[in-house]
Amino acid sequence: MKLGDKHTARAAAALGADLRTWRKLLGYTAAQVAERAGISAPTLTKIEHGDPGVGLGSVLAVTRVLGITDRILTAADPYESDLGRASVDRILPERVRR
Repeated sequence: MKLGDKHTARAAAALGADLRTWRKLLGYTAAQVAERAGISAPTLTKIEHGDPGVGLGSVLAVTRVLGITDRILTAADPYESDLGRASVDRILPERVRR
C-alpha cells in the first residue's frame, strides 16, 4: 500500500467515526440518517466505517442531515486560513478573489 493510500484510509476512518459520533450525539439511528440522506443503510455503514470508495455526494448528504456541512466547508475553505488570506493577492487574479 502506498503512503498516500494509508493516509487516505486513516482520514476516511477518522471522518467516518466522527460522523457516527455526531449521529449518536444527535440521537439519530442509522436508519433515520440513511433515510433522510437518501442513501441506503449499507452505504451509511460504509461511510461510518471509513470506506474511501463511497461517493462524495453520499458523504455530503449525511453531513447535511447531521447539520455539519457548513463546518466542513469552512474548514476546507482556503480563505479561512492564514496562508490563504496572505497569499490571495499574490496568487489569484482579481476576478476570482472574494
